[in-house]
Amino acid sequence: MYDAIKIFTGNANPKLAAEIAKYLKHPLGQCSLTRFPDGEINFQILENVRGADVFIIQPTCRPVDSNLMELLIMLDAFKRSSARRITAVLPYYGYARQDRKDRPRVPISAKLVADLLTSAGADRILTMDLHAPQIQGFFRIPVDHLYAGPVIVKYFRRMRIPNLMVVSPDAGGVERARSFAKRLECDLAIVDKRREKGQEAEVLNVIGEVEGRNALIVDDLIDTAGTLVRVATALRKNGVRKVLACCTHAVFSRDALARIESSPIEKVVVTNSVPTNSIEHSKKITCLTIGPLLGEGIRSIHKETSISRLFDKR
Repeated sequence: MYDAIKIFTGNANPKLAAEIAKYLKHPLGQCSLTRFPDGEINFQILENVRGADVFIIQPTCRPVDSNLMELLIMLDAFKRSSARRITAVLPYYGYARQDRKDRPRVPISAKLVADLLTSAGADRILTMDLHAPQIQGFFRIPVDHLYAGPVIVKYFRRMRIPNLMVVSPDAGGVERARSFAKRLECDLAIVDKRREKGQEAEVLNVIGEVEGRNALIVDDLIDTAGTLVRVATALRKNGVRKVLACCTHAVFSRDALARIESSPIEKVVVTNSVPTNSIEHSKKITCLTIGPLLGEGIRSIHKETSISRLFDKR
């Protein structure tokens, strides 16, 4: 059993870190995270962490390279300061979309990041809704993989949407969408699409009887929202009455917000796994907190109790 728990955060999402610390009734650890004049990261721990059970909350979201480098440097500092165990808490795991060699001469970036985190000093990883679940196998250290599904499903249950159908925006997300459909006790549809290049995708066909139904598109993240809007448009053309969407990670790059605002989607439900400052004033977007869920994950790891209670029924 680890006695002393220490919770620290980088600059990626301090608002979420503060919420987690408040939920656990434990203050955030003291540290200094600044920059040298040339832009290099300058980090120092401002309290004793020798023998402590340390948790570093740092999603590797935009700016991805900067936040990842912050995390690596923080891990190295805690390792050299004799922390007994170091858990990297990544509510959002960046570089997860290149998880295999699907084209010639490309990297497996998700594996590279896993190696970097381990080499920097992480003893354990706590993360949420990985883009590909097999990324857990890229690590040589324990990985606790949480799901925001229970939080999002609870929200839609309260909405009591009639004639609801869950929609997977692609074949790769079927398992996730099926889990939502099972918990919401509704049918499942799949959108068949072919990704031509980069972030552009062409919607080909909607598989399932969606005419006259209310559709909920379920995905793990929204980046440029191009695919999401195309799927929503295809659903409306196939007779769907109301289109809703949800995801865990509101990455929202480029003109994502503008695309959503001008799309047929009525509501998008996201979580605060990454900073949500840019979407706070949108009438179409609702942000749910995952602070308590991550807090319970941290508590289970610290007390060495089962973490499966948090996702057994996802």
